[in-house]
Amino acid sequence: DTPASERNTKESTSETNARSRVQWYTSNQRHRNVQGGKRRTVASSEGIFNAGERPSVNMQAAMGTPRVARGNQRWSSPRARPTRAQWPAKATVALHASRKEHAKAATPIATTSAFAPLPARQSVLRRPGFVQEQPRTIRARAGPSDNKPVLAGSAGDLTPEPKYFLGVHPNTWKKILPLGLMFFCILFNYTILRDTKDVLVVTAPGSGAEIIPFLKTWVNLPLAVGFTVLYSKMSNVLSREALFYAVIFPFIIFFGAFAFVLYPMIEVLHPTEFCQKLLEAAGPRFLGPISILRNWTFCLFYVMAELWGSVVVSVLFWGFANQITTVDEAKQFYPLFGLGANVALIFSGRAVVYFSNVRAKLPPGVDGWGYSLRGMMSMVVAGGLIVAGTYYLMNRFVVPNVETPDKGKTKKKKEYMSVGDSIKFLAKSAYVRSLATLVVAYGISINLVEVTWKGKIKAQFPNPNDYSSFMGDFSTATGTVTFIMMLVSRIIFRKYGWTVAALITPTVLLVTGIAFFTLVLASGPLTPALAAIGMTPLLAAVYVGAAQNIFSKSAKYSLFDPCKEMAYIPLDEETKVKGKAAIDVICNPLGKSGGALIQQFLIVGFGSLAASTPVLAVVLFAIVGAWLKSASFLGTQFNELTKEDEVTGP
Repeated sequence: DTPASERNTKESTSETNARSRVQWYTSNQRHRNVQGGKRRTVASSEGIFNAGERPSVNMQAAMGTPRVARGNQRWSSPRARPTRAQWPAKATVALHASRKEHAKAATPIATTSAFAPLPARQSVLRRPGFVQEQPRTIRARAGPSDNKPVLAGSAGDLTPEPKYFLGVHPNTWKKILPLGLMFFCILFNYTILRDTKDVLVVTAPGSGAEIIPFLKTWVNLPLAVGFTVLYSKMSNVLSREALFYAVIFPFIIFFGAFAFVLYPMIEVLHPTEFCQKLLEAAGPRFLGPISILRNWTFCLFYVMAELWGSVVVSVLFWGFANQITTVDEAKQFYPLFGLGANVALIFSGRAVVYFSNVRAKLPPGVDGWGYSLRGMMSMVVAGGLIVAGTYYLMNRFVVPNVETPDKGKTKKKKEYMSVGDSIKFLAKSAYVRSLATLVVAYGISINLVEVTWKGKIKAQFPNPNDYSSFMGDFSTATGTVTFIMMLVSRIIFRKYGWTVAALITPTVLLVTGIAFFTLVLASGPLTPALAAIGMTPLLAAVYVGAAQNIFSKSAKYSLFDPCKEMAYIPLDEETKVKGKAAIDVICNPLGKSGGALIQQFLIVGFGSLAASTPVLAVVLFAIVGAWLKSASFLGTQFNELTKEDEVTGP
């Protein structure tokens, strides 16, 4: 047997000779490519090498590939023969076994060299007529998805690690920043559309705030159900990307066509004379339903604006965001989307004010509201195109490089309950009944005040441009206050607890509601006092109603919604799942449509919205009182259940 020291010497000499042959062969082949003027570089996922290079017998020996016989240029089998993209990496790994293990360790960067440093006397293998080249370094870097090293040939230092910005990986920013741009544009458009739809239907000829309850119940709801059915059928036929375009482009086309085609033709499209005769025959108590027919293009705009908020925001954007965003990324960045929504609210409010006030700069005889409408809808179209373009680019450059968050996971089937089962479950649990009361009370209360307030806005600002300018200021104030409340809400929860946070929203509605209805119903005695500060009871009612909507909505987004979701946490699994299902089936729809139904009955019964205002005030105070009582009871139960969990917890 050969001694170990002699074997090591032979192996070292053999490895050095093989390395020298590899160096000579590659330098020779490169020289040929340069001299012949046909040098071409071929890039692959495993390396960058010169076209025309082919492994010789010595290269095969260096890679450890079996040969049929010494001197034979062929490989033992077609499968054993490496491709052009594979042989440089294999040769390198064969020559540097220790570096190979380092590359397999999934480290961000591993380094090998096709021309490793040799002893001084063997460092260069010179032949006459050949051009000596500098050593070529092969850098092994981890791949973006599978953490496998990828070889890339270049000269210079090691490739640095990806630079984390604010502690976030660059691949995450590639998803979050475009999503943030989409969300900003979508909500920027929604604020403009929401303010414009109210101006159109409330200030239209022969219309008023009375039209809103009928419009929500008899037009908006049926069309929303119809869209849901159509969307379900389209999703079975179209791909996810095609479905996105098929939904968003009709919105963009409609809003552009409304400002530039439909609105200039309203004198021809609206059946004004027919509806006027119908109103004279039916009486003023049916003003709301008849106004829908009389101003049908405005009502269609109202419905499309409402659908933009529910379809484009909830279905398209959040569906796409959940498709490409992991759970950890969602926990980190979804709250920031909420803050971004309020920033969009501020900017869109300023845009509405700008276009609404442009009427003063127009010459006489020009329709100022039509000019403002074209400017605002142009911004909506531009924002919609930015959303569609960003979605297109993300599907080309971002989505193919990210993994599906729930790939390979089995989703838990959502608990579904029928209406009858939901009612039975609500009757059993006092805790869930109190939570349901909170949801229904908010939906009814905000609708009862909002419609009456918009009627006062029309009385104070009958011109559409003035009405729109006021709504722009209102949107800006809402975004600013909500942004601040979202920052303050964390302090309220931490310092005062769940009960105080849950009582703030109904308290705000109660205090501002009393002030609002006092100004509406007892304006006579307050007139001298208000005149002393330069205000009328009507203007004061408009401002107080605006304050009520601003603070109630900001409290809803920053306090009420988190309280509602936190209330499910201490419940057992069955009550948590079934209780949420019962509230989704009954309470959410009842809260949204309950206020509209109450107003319809009162308007038809009393003949007008103004005549029914005293009854609306009584109904509002009764509902808010039940809300406060349920919130106090629920807070006590929530604290007890939370303490039990702390005692019995690990």
